[in-house]
Parts: sequence; structure tokens; C-alpha cells
Amino acid sequence: MNLEQLHRRQPLVLQLAVGMLAVALGLLARSALAADGAASDPDWLMMTVELLGGLAIFLFGMMQMEEGLKAVAGERMKGILAKLTVNRFMGVGTGALVTAVIQSSSVTTVLVVGFISAGLMSLSQSVGVIMGANIGTTITAQIVAFKITKAALGMIAVGFAMLFIAKSDRTKHYGEMLMGLGMVFFGMHVMSEAMEPLRSFQPFLDLMKTMDNPLVGVLIATAFTALIQSSSASTGIVIVMASQGFISLQAGIALAFGANIGTCATALLAVIGKPREAVRAALVHLFFNVGGVLIWLPFIGFIANLVTAISPSYPDLSGAARLAAETPRQIANAHTFFNVANTLIFIWFTTQIARLVEWLVPDKALEEEAIIVRTRFLQEELLGTPSLALDQVRMEVMHMGETVNTMLQRIMPAIIRGDRSALEEIRQMDDTVDILHAGIIDYLGRISKQQLSDEQTRELLQLMEAVSNLENIGDIVETNLVVLGYDRIRDKVEISEATQDVLNGFQQAITRAVTAAVQAVAQRNQRAAQVVTGMKEEINEIADSAALHEARRLVAEEPNRIPAYTMEIDIIEKQKRIYYFAKRMARTVLPAAILQRE
Repeated sequence: MNLEQLHRRQPLVLQLAVGMLAVALGLLARSALAADGAASDPDWLMMTVELLGGLAIFLFGMMQMEEGLKAVAGERMKGILAKLTVNRFMGVGTGALVTAVIQSSSVTTVLVVGFISAGLMSLSQSVGVIMGANIGTTITAQIVAFKITKAALGMIAVGFAMLFIAKSDRTKHYGEMLMGLGMVFFGMHVMSEAMEPLRSFQPFLDLMKTMDNPLVGVLIATAFTALIQSSSASTGIVIVMASQGFISLQAGIALAFGANIGTCATALLAVIGKPREAVRAALVHLFFNVGGVLIWLPFIGFIANLVTAISPSYPDLSGAARLAAETPRQIANAHTFFNVANTLIFIWFTTQIARLVEWLVPDKALEEEAIIVRTRFLQEELLGTPSLALDQVRMEVMHMGETVNTMLQRIMPAIIRGDRSALEEIRQMDDTVDILHAGIIDYLGRISKQQLSDEQTRELLQLMEAVSNLENIGDIVETNLVVLGYDRIRDKVEISEATQDVLNGFQQAITRAVTAAVQAVAQRNQRAAQVVTGMKEEINEIADSAALHEARRLVAEEPNRIPAYTMEIDIIEKQKRIYYFAKRMARTVLPAAILQRE
């Protein structure tokens, strides 16, 4: 391992070391107390150190496992989400699959918001995906319910070796997943060991009995999950407590219910100041989770009986030992049942739910929306998944490209016969382009601070170049073509019908090239990129023909022919310059083998 690799992994090493150090201190202290014949009451300081150390390892392990999963499968998740939402049932399956991989219903919701904003998915379709996302989060609970703590350290060791020795990025990501999973199980083991003295501490046992009140359990879990912003983590901690026999099955189910409500806080906080599509998606998430809890809260006993019947039992054990052996799996199964049952109930009302949230969060008036210029698809929640964040940048390039194309469509009529207000409107559009460009570049800079593969680094640099080329096109329209329009008005230049046809024809070809270049970058469409680069000969022929036409006009007896010739030649040169930047945009999409043949 070289110094650069160590530097990139420094946060991982430091956080892991802190957790391990806390555990080691707790274990040493416990050994010292045992040797000195400590009292039967728990040593709260040492227990707290062990518990927090175990929690640190558990949460960090979850984070590492999720990062590895997202890195391995994240590239395909956006495509799956876009293609498999043809109906509400496929949407549920897609949402469950994507969330099971990236282990974040919040990230899935952010992706859904992006698709709604881009017109690729309706709000009604998104409801099914959000329901499926809740099912996907139950995978973590099912995993942590397995008792394989003896293999935890081995998994950490093997994963660590893969992470630091392997040369392939893919192998490193698999090592990250394995190491994270091992840390999850080891952290659970440490927390269980830390809480073991509480088995005989009656005040604590009395406190745990209050959890048998479902409302108390729901409220406590809601607050805790909102604090740590992870329903998967809080459900895992509930399972750890159950593995020590501290809570009954019904109390564990109530806590899982609260975790489902608490996770909505993450989505609600994330949509503050965001577009209305994001607020609506967060409200769908909230209504689904809270509504489900309200429906099933009176039937906790029924759910407990059902999962008891379908989960493994240990009749040879009794008391707290049996509770510790059986309850973790039962809670995990109850968590899954709750989310699947809720989906089966609410799936028939996706249209009604969509209408309800649209009524609660209506569209703003167009005048109000036009005041604020902002990026539409760039979400902070996706920065931790670079492959998905880069896809959002591509969608934002399409958004920026729409404004540039509008400028191109309006500029020639404005130059030829428009007034100052028409030219000023186009000039102001470039302010929008500049704002979007700055937002995209800033977002790409933040992505660059993540751990990127070589391919992702290349993609980031290509997107940075492409978006800068698109911004250059906007600048040419604003600083050159708009000025030529003002010159035409000032000098009272009349452009002949024949020249108008020439300039409009050239502008149509240029606009077609820019549209294809934006499509190539936004969709990684190599065919569209080749269309742009293949237009070089056509553009040169049109430019030569236009220049010949202007030369003929120069010798004609027409008023203001010198100012008209100068302005029209300038327009042609600026149009050629726009094509140059469109071609550079398109080339960022093409592989080296194709570029070498050009």
C-alpha cells in the first residue's frame, strides 16, 4: 500500500481505530474490575465506553457495506429505476431492488424526484417506487438477525486485505462490502457484550418493561431514528437489544414501527428549499409510513403471533435465553411483513395518494417560479454515490441545454428584425446559463472529493469540459450575436430576404448540432455524438456558400452594403464558432478509438 492509498483511506482507518480503541479500553477495564472483585452493579462508565465503541463499529460497518454495494451496483441502478416502472407493481419491485442495493430509501426518493422533474415518471408512478423502497430497507434487518459473530473478525480481515491489496476497483469494492458486513456483526457482538451485565440489573429491566406500551415504543424509536437518520441502523440496534432478551417481541415490533416513521424525518429535512416535486415525494413517504403504523398499531398482537408461527423457535430454552434466541429473527420478519403488507394495502391507491399530495402542495404560479433560477436535479443526498450523482449532472446538462437551445432559436429572428426588448430577453437567458453552469461545476467539484474509480474520474472530467463548452455557446450568443443585433438597430441595416434565408438556414444547422451534442452528453449517446462530428463537412459547405453569397452582395448596388456585409460575415463566423464548441461537447462522449479515426 502506497502513501496515496493510505491518504485516501485515512478517514476509514481513523474512525475504525477510534471504535476499536473504545472497545479495547472497555474490555481492559472490565478485566481489571473482575480481577479486583468488582461489585455486581454495572460499571456505567466502562459499559458506556464499550456500548459507544460497539455502536461506532456497527454504524461505520453499515456505512462501509452500503458504500461498497453502491459502488458495485450503483452504475446500473438508475437504468433499472428508469426502465422498470411501467406500472405500479413493477415500480414497487424496482424500488425494493434499488433500495436493497444502495440501502437508502432517501437516495431512491431523490432519484425519483429527478425522474419526475425530467418528465420521465409521473408522481403516480413514483408512489409505487417509494413503497418498494421501504421494502428494500428491511434487507438490513434480515441480515443483522443472523448470528454469525464468530465469523465477523474473519470477514473484517479478508475484506481489509481485499480493500488494500487488490488492484481492481471492483475487487476493492467487494472487499469494502465484506469488511463492512463483518464490522456490522462485530459491532453487534460488542454491544451485546456491553449490555450483558444489565440482564441482572432490575431498574433497567423495569425500564424496558415500559416498552411493552406500543405508543411509548413508537415514540422512542421515532425520535431515535430521526436523530441518527437511518431506520436500518435503529432496527439493527433494536435487534441487538432483543438478542440480550431485554425487550419482548411486541415491544420490538413497536420500536420497528417507530423507526419507519422516524426515517421520514430524513426525507422531510432533505426537501427544505427544494422543488415541489421533492416535497411531494417526501409527503408520499410520510403518508405511507405513518398511515401504515396507524393501521397496524392495534394489531401488534396479531403480527407477533404470525411471525412467531413462521420464525424459528427454540423450545428447549426458557426465559430470557429463549427470548434472546428467538426475538431477533421475529422482529426482522415483522419489519418485513409490515412493509410488504402496507404496500399491498396502499398499492391500489397510488393515483389517489398522488392527487392528495398535489392538492396539498400545488404548483406555484408561473410568474413566481420564474423569479428563481436554480439547478433542478443536483441533490446533495446523491454525492455519496458518485455514479448516481454523475447521472444527475447529465440530467442537469439537458436542463441547461434547453435554455441554450431557446437562445439559439430566438437569436436569428431577433438579429434580423427584432427590437431591443427581444435582444435583452435573450441576453438575460445567458444569466440563467451562467447560474446553471456555476451550479454544475460546483457539484462536480464536490463529487471529485468522493472516492472515485478511474472511470468515474474520466467521466467527471469529460462532463466538466462538456458543460464549459455549452456555457461558451451561451456566451457567444450573449456577447457577440446579441451585440450584432444592437448594431443592426443602431446602424439601421436592412437584411435582404435572400440573406435572411442563408443566415436562417445556417442557424438551423447549428441549432441541430447543439441539440444533438446536448443529447449526446446527457444520454451518453455515441450515435448522437457522431452525428455532430459528422456535420463538419456540411457546416463548412454552408459557411462557404454563405460567404460566397455575401461576396456577391458586396459588389451589388445596395444601401449600407458595407455595414451589412461586415455584420453578416460576423454572424457567419460566430455560427461556425458555436459549431466548434458543439463538436467539442460531442467528442467528450466518443471513445478514443473513434476519435483517432476522425
